Amino acid sequence: MLKQQLNFKLSQKLSPQQIQLMKLIQLPTQAFEQRIKQEIEENPALETGKDEQRDEYDYEDDYDNRDSEAEFDDSNEIDAEDINVDEYLSDDEIPSYRLQANNYSADDEEKHVPYAAGTSFTQHLRNQLNTFRFDDTEFEIAEFLVGSIDESGYIRRNIPDIVDDLAFTQNIYTDEETVEKVLKKVQELDPAGVGARSLQECLLIQLKRKDTTRAVTLASEIIEESFDQFSKKHYTKLLSKHDISEDDLRDAIEVISHLNPKPGGAYSGSTRMVEHVIPDFTIKIVDGDLELSLNGRNAPEMHVSRDYSNMLKGYKESKKKTKEQKDAVMFIKQKLDAAKWFIEAIKQRQQTLMVTMSAIMHYQKEYFLTGDERNLRPMILKDIADEIEMDVSTVSRVANSKYVDTPYGTKLIKEFFSESMKNDQGEDVSTREIKKILEMSIEEEDKRKPLTDEKLAKVLKDKGYPIARRTVAKYREQLDIPVARLRKEI
Repeated sequence: MLKQQLNFKLSQKLSPQQIQLMKLIQLPTQAFEQRIKQEIEENPALETGKDEQRDEYDYEDDYDNRDSEAEFDDSNEIDAEDINVDEYLSDDEIPSYRLQANNYSADDEEKHVPYAAGTSFTQHLRNQLNTFRFDDTEFEIAEFLVGSIDESGYIRRNIPDIVDDLAFTQNIYTDEETVEKVLKKVQELDPAGVGARSLQECLLIQLKRKDTTRAVTLASEIIEESFDQFSKKHYTKLLSKHDISEDDLRDAIEVISHLNPKPGGAYSGSTRMVEHVIPDFTIKIVDGDLELSLNGRNAPEMHVSRDYSNMLKGYKESKKKTKEQKDAVMFIKQKLDAAKWFIEAIKQRQQTLMVTMSAIMHYQKEYFLTGDERNLRPMILKDIADEIEMDVSTVSRVANSKYVDTPYGTKLIKEFFSESMKNDQGEDVSTREIKKILEMSIEEEDKRKPLTDEKLAKVLKDKGYPIARRTVAKYREQLDIPVARLRKEI
């Protein structure tokens, strides 16, 4: 017997305006400012700053757009009733919100973040080439090599490939010996270590520039002859192979630890743009209680252009209305609609940000009062979404892209979210709390005998957190802490 089933699936489609609002919510402060700038450039009906003329108008308050799509007739003149102008001459429908929040001072409004201008890293290296004696071909090879140096200061390609590239892309026909010779000169540029093809070579270049001491000589020998054992911290093998004492090895390691593994990153004029984190919120402790404020750069003063509304008034008061005038009015109405919606969207964005962050702040009140990560409660997106009766995706957009300035530093909001686990008392504890205790246990360990993951699991169990060794390994990796062998010191 055939069974027929009819499955109904209810799907909700977001309007273009709702999608745009979600995008606005997701934007961090700097990107939000750029979005406002873009909208103002594209829509002349939208303006920023105070609306000095706002109180001069007393418009009617009836919004009705049923005539906005009226068809043109064949005559050149049209009736005034074809376009209901009054609907656009309403304070309610052409908002002039003073969107500026009143929970921060004017001093908090820094409109621009200055960036230091300077020479690019590559140009800095090229300028130094003029201090060497090169023939024309060698100089072109040197320029090519400098252009091949990445932002960390390394050349990641082997010599044969570079020889081929010079021939195919620069019409420079040379051999490996010449390129190697020029590369040695490039490796004399500052900062020390630049132009290296590996970490080992980078460290050796820097060591050769240091004054010769016993520790520097030994450090060079270790890097050149025993780099693999050194990188794996096989100290016992190093002591035996180089026939040295622990004090000698300790001195050599001290020298190596002060070398720069990424010489390109040390150059302040690097072409990489340093990202300036601008907090979207500020949490302060005032008289033992928490106070939340929204960054003023998220609360601009915006209004609809009065010039545009005056155009509509002029159209309404004119006795003869032509088709050309109506075309212009339709354009104006479209821009006014867009401006009105954008201002309303900004207002909704502000409300959403404040409501969401306020709920997070109160949920984690004990942490924000103390700064102790062990006081972070287990909290997932759904907890906050249920609290403020919004969708989980909305909370996610706020948490993943916003920062809050706290008495303990600027934090990414998503850092306050964590899953829960049971302790030996059957109580829910945050995985962040467990990670913090794991981190503290590793900081307090004997570095001559670092704790393995199995021993760390036992330490946590003794403190009331029964978790498996593999879970310890996962948390350790998430904290970017190496295995016990690589934490070993002498």
